[in-house]
Amino acid sequence: MRYVIVGAGAAGISAARTLRKLDKEGNITLVSKDDKVHSRCMLHKYLGGERSSKELSFIAPDFFEANRIQWMPGTAMTRLNSSEHCIQVEDGSSIPYDRLLIASGAYYLIPPVPGLREAKNVFGFRDLSDAQAIRSAARRGARAVIIGSGLVGMDAAWGLLEQGIKPVIVEMADRILPLQLDKAAAAVYQRLFESKGCSFRLSAKASGTRLDEDGYVRALLLDSQEELPCDFLVVAAGVRPEIRFLEACGMETGRGLVVDQYLSTTVPHVYGAGDVCGLSGIWPNAMKQGITAAKNMCGILTAYEDVYAMKNTMNFFGLPSLCIGDINRIGSETQVITEEDTNNYRKALVEDGVLTGILLVGNISGSGIYQYLIKNRIKLPVFGRDIFRLSFADFYGFDNQKGKFVWNKEACCS
Repeated sequence: MRYVIVGAGAAGISAARTLRKLDKEGNITLVSKDDKVHSRCMLHKYLGGERSSKELSFIAPDFFEANRIQWMPGTAMTRLNSSEHCIQVEDGSSIPYDRLLIASGAYYLIPPVPGLREAKNVFGFRDLSDAQAIRSAARRGARAVIIGSGLVGMDAAWGLLEQGIKPVIVEMADRILPLQLDKAAAAVYQRLFESKGCSFRLSAKASGTRLDEDGYVRALLLDSQEELPCDFLVVAAGVRPEIRFLEACGMETGRGLVVDQYLSTTVPHVYGAGDVCGLSGIWPNAMKQGITAAKNMCGILTAYEDVYAMKNTMNFFGLPSLCIGDINRIGSETQVITEEDTNNYRKALVEDGVLTGILLVGNISGSGIYQYLIKNRIKLPVFGRDIFRLSFADFYGFDNQKGKFVWNKEACCS
């Protein structure tokens, strides 16, 4: 069996590892536009100088050799020829497959701001090559502007601060980290970043650029008419699944690659996993998708079921937080429960006795219980602020017949 994997991220690597475990003799080829395997979650550590590019790798140095995987680094897929069961890559050559996994990830978007897409000193922060380009531009004392204050934008800001650069961050929403935090939690992190030298322009929109004669952005123009001088610009305003090479190949796509519960695409023997499918933007889920896809590629019918609420964790300057679910989606029937002390902020959303979202800032230990409750839609055994003191022990009871403690959600949650 000839297996071909496109992409060396969490999904692609997990799939490759699983394929070799399940098929000891199959031929496995992995194609990636990246020339180094690296964790995108750790790019800010590289940008800040805390880790080298080698230290971003999440595989053993001999991973490909030990698993007899042919890796083609720095090679991008350009076309799928499903009738011939092969893919084409950028040098014009073709690679045949019996089973194909597309785990090509996503690419960053540059907003349609005049001059932004043409400028030479505008960078994304998606891949190691992006971080390397930013590090080259980030000489001490340089002026930097970041567009977007989501996790990627704030990671970039943290890395630049570590290099002695104090960036200005432009955000269209009225707070930073708008998808991960509510106003109260966002204000805590904003003050923390401001204390380190960041400044923010909230509820602001880029409207133009001022370029020099060599094509470099020297200022970003806002809709408020303010000019933000800069030596380089980082764009962290969103991503799109990398499916551009699938145009006119007969495969169904939407915003991302369309897959069924078995991660099969609409083309026989072709599967998808990771960001390219748009199912989940977090690392653990991408790994699970890669493992699930590999099992199905080997004929082991396995459904991917982890498509529940999003989960995000972060830790900036020693302040950790965890968000599960959409913490800002509050309906007419939603009960909002908050608790705050000197070192912690907690917020829970409850609908019909079921936890639908949780936000913890400060102490996030024991958070596994909340993920389990949200995923399985289990009725809560407590009310009010006691929610923040739940543990798995609350869902166990002593079974006299069995003579031991057993899981008893019906008794606890009735």
